[in-house]
Amino acid sequence: MRAVIDRFEGNYAVLLVGESEVKVDLPQSILPPGAREGSILDLSLELREEETRDTLEQMRKRIEGLKGKGEEGR
Repeated sequence: MRAVIDRFEGNYAVLLVGESEVKVDLPQSILPPGAREGSILDLSLELREEETRDTLEQMRKRIEGLKGKGEEGR
């Protein structure tokens, strides 16, 4: 996916992403060296399946814990 750095605001770069130019604010610290206004960037997305499973399991445990606390007060 393609993005262009539209401008900088504080510590953030404002990117226009894709053909519809969706606005995304990105910390300047993760930009490649030499990136500036007008720079074209290639973006890619990667599914992190193991981390997703771990996070979902942690959320499930928290929800179950909250449900248990609610039942104790009855």
